[in-house]
Amino acid sequence: MNAKAPGTTPASETDELDLDADRLREECGVFGIFGHSEAAAITALGLHALQHRGQEACGIVTFDGARYNSERRLGLVGDTFSKRDVIERLPGSQAIGHTRYSTTGGTILRNVQPLFAELEGGGFAVAHNGNLTNGLTLRRELISKGSIFQATSDSEVILHLVARSTRERFIDRFIDALFQIEGAYAFVGLTNQTLVGARDPLGIRPLVLGELDGCYILASETCALDIIGAHFVRDIENGEVVVITKDGVESIKPFPRVPPRPCIFEYIYFARPDSIVHGRSVYDVRKAFGAQLAAEAGIEADVVVPVPDSGVPAAIGYAQAAGLPYELGIIRNHYVGRTFIQPTQSIRELGVRMKHSANRAVIEGKRVVLIDDSIVRGTTSVKIVRMMREAGAKEVHFRISSPPITHPDYYGIDTPDKENLLAARMDLEAMRQYMGADTLSFLSVQGVYKACGYEQRDPIRPQFTDHCFTGDYPTFLTDVVGEGAKQQFSLLAEAS
Repeated sequence: MNAKAPGTTPASETDELDLDADRLREECGVFGIFGHSEAAAITALGLHALQHRGQEACGIVTFDGARYNSERRLGLVGDTFSKRDVIERLPGSQAIGHTRYSTTGGTILRNVQPLFAELEGGGFAVAHNGNLTNGLTLRRELISKGSIFQATSDSEVILHLVARSTRERFIDRFIDALFQIEGAYAFVGLTNQTLVGARDPLGIRPLVLGELDGCYILASETCALDIIGAHFVRDIENGEVVVITKDGVESIKPFPRVPPRPCIFEYIYFARPDSIVHGRSVYDVRKAFGAQLAAEAGIEADVVVPVPDSGVPAAIGYAQAAGLPYELGIIRNHYVGRTFIQPTQSIRELGVRMKHSANRAVIEGKRVVLIDDSIVRGTTSVKIVRMMREAGAKEVHFRISSPPITHPDYYGIDTPDKENLLAARMDLEAMRQYMGADTLSFLSVQGVYKACGYEQRDPIRPQFTDHCFTGDYPTFLTDVVGEGAKQQFSLLAEAS
């Protein structure tokens, strides 16, 4: 749903307030383990911890010493991998898993990862978090040379590049493929003898190494290690390839060394608050964003209210720094399913507050500071402000713990086109009027860096990938500016 122009009527009064409806969509989560007798079950638990990174589909591939076993389904991890019979169909001591949100390609079963292919040297399964910014261009080139694609995901490109490489060893063929792709990626791959992991040269997408019972693990976030009681070993470095075998971990660094530039949105929104990303507690960083926001845009008020759930840590930081009470002014109903039946318009109107409702006891008659982590199209923000007014708020001051999102992402975050990003179409005052807030402020770009422990953003070599705020894209965007942008994904339409 697109944001309406200033002066038009905002969303209907009967629209359900779903705070997840106007969010940046998560990327994907990857997990792998080598040498454990319960590899599939552990991978399923790891994917549970990474569910926030993708809720559309999930899959696991194992190797049992003789054959690969695959289970890929649409839906949540718990819908499939909590069943004993499913885990029993995935024997083997080596496994990789993936939880998906589609950024390229649709949500159809043939796109669900891990993807698998029979190569000259044996089978190869791969799971990918990120997005290849030359994936469509490479796809077109590969098809012109006779490659046959089954999926519409850019991740399938890596399988074809490995298959076509003339190098002898598998790992050399894999590295040869990495040199041909651009963009953001964290790969976990599985062969009959190895678990392999790789991060893009800038380290845009996260990947960590863990250990459980002497077995090594690769995962998108440390929270996936915590859930299974694994020990965090280290972050996989930017541009690093790790090869895990029965002999241990081999580190290969095939790319020229450059300073890392991880995605700032891991701290702002994507990573779970209990994860440690590049040595920083996500929870602590989000609180620091809130404290910095209070320093930059503090205002006289009575209460600080988070927009659940992603605005909670920043709201705590803001309230502590401003010396204001922190209250749960918006209550989330965690028991509403995605397909709740609303058979008539009158019943639908009664269900407007099914997912979220205002806590009038802490809102009525108060000057409220609302804290959210970001604004995308702004449609939900209109509803939040209106909800506060209806609950009797005297004033509503909106504070955002990140800078305005003015540019789309091409590295694995599903952002709208630029014309549908509210901050790309309106200045601050126009956005305030559109939302109906008394005041509106965003955290500054420099404030983000200060909250992360830097004196300022390095304009020559920025410490983070922050193009959504600055327009400073860190890699080539071949598919955006080249012929790849015109490539059709697939001629086959599948019934859902």
